[in-house]
Amino acid sequence: MTAASDHIIGRFAPSPSGALHFGSLLAALASFLDIRARGGQWLLRMEDLDPAREPAGAADQILFLLEDLCLTWDGPVLYQSQRLDAYEAALTALTKQDLTYPCDCSRQRIRALGGIYDNHCRDRPAPPPGNSAIRFKVPDQTVVIEDRIQGPYRQHLQHDCGDFVLRRRDGLIAYQLAVVVDDQWQGVTDILRGHDLLDSTPRQLTLQRALGYSQPVYAHIPVATNHRGQKLSKQHFARPLRRDSASEYLYQALVFLRQRPPASLRQAPPAEQVTWAIAHWDIQHVPKLATIPVTSPFS
Repeated sequence: MTAASDHIIGRFAPSPSGALHFGSLLAALASFLDIRARGGQWLLRMEDLDPAREPAGAADQILFLLEDLCLTWDGPVLYQSQRLDAYEAALTALTKQDLTYPCDCSRQRIRALGGIYDNHCRDRPAPPPGNSAIRFKVPDQTVVIEDRIQGPYRQHLQHDCGDFVLRRRDGLIAYQLAVVVDDQWQGVTDILRGHDLLDSTPRQLTLQRALGYSQPVYAHIPVATNHRGQKLSKQHFARPLRRDSASEYLYQALVFLRQRPPASLRQAPPAEQVTWAIAHWDIQHVPKLATIPVTSPFS
């Protein structure tokens, strides 16, 4: 482990839409170890921008479980629900550059496009005020990322995603904008997260450039899937982690990440496991895969 560095800052940013599951733990643990092994700061952010999907007490449950796992964070928890003015300011800055436009396309029309928006509203007369999303005008270019785990990743923004939403029709700020604004504000230098977010990274890099922000370094771990090949998620009924099984969860997560923990570590207290894992962390051992299946009791 290197000496402490204020110049390496990572973060874990769960959505409090339910309890943590094994897939969430993988992202948290990998990010934590990668930052702590280099002596950096690890921050915690709650992406609580959709109150209708956030059960009461879910955020606190996440905090308690992270403490049980000895994944301790630096500084206060950042809640996105308290950052709405910052997102609106960024949206205004992009609009002043003529990089946004309103869109009133229906969900049915967008689904029929197969997930790649055709920029239909970009050159149309603006729809009446209200009941419109705000989209970002993507440039006609290919973005190349050198991912620390997956290697080079390329995406042509217009062909592969099209203009994307910054503020939804219901008025809620979209993930792509909020995450970019908060990473800049918190000084995040290194982002390690699940492979399912790899294809979002070119959009985020493009927003960072448009806003004059610094650009973090990215790494994406494989996503854990159930026996049907579905990503472990609340949507697919992934089992919530229990607070009395922290040691087993940590051990299995280290195995998933190919960190080669010794069998003797399996029953060790979480603090001992985490100390070992920081000292032995090697990002090169993480598989260069999109998904890895896991079995019960985690799926």
